[in-house]
Amino acid sequence: MARYRSGIATRERILDATRLLLGRDGFDGTTVKGICQEARIQPGSFYNLFPSKDEAVLTVVREAITAVDPHPEGEGSDTIDELIHAYIRFITESPLAGVYLQLAVTAGLTDEHLKGRMLRHHHYRIHRFADAIGRDEPTMTRERARILAELVIAGLNGLAYQWALDPTFELMDHAWELADQLQIPRVTPQS
Repeated sequence: MARYRSGIATRERILDATRLLLGRDGFDGTTVKGICQEARIQPGSFYNLFPSKDEAVLTVVREAITAVDPHPEGEGSDTIDELIHAYIRFITESPLAGVYLQLAVTAGLTDEHLKGRMLRHHHYRIHRFADAIGRDEPTMTRERARILAELVIAGLNGLAYQWALDPTFELMDHAWELADQLQIPRVTPQS
């Protein structure tokens, strides 16, 4: 039991160090050596828990995404409005959003394992958005809801890249205009 607790504590120190270094040094400036130094562990301990720096980074990014998810348990109760808000909150409030975008564009194109993880996450988001769209508009076919979800996510990704390059860009306004242009049914949850 003590060994298990020790492993959990080491994992948390690694993730804390990864968050700190990503925020301070960015993705390229964050190294396994730096993570190990900051976490006060040996590289072997790092590699016992994570096969690479990218895996530690993706774990931290996934936690940041989950932190803004309106229903982290998954589909079934979120609205398209909640999902769009969560996407925008992640992009505009999380210091890890830039790392996520960078991984999606660079590492996702050159590393097959990362590409697979990024695609699985992308497909999961499409499924969540399509489910919300379908629940908001029950007469819509599943195929139409999926297509609209893909278009919304593609649009949000493009808007996110624009905002990353120009933080004065009105991301929220453009996101709602995108939803309106695609005629996505909007149902704001009751407070």
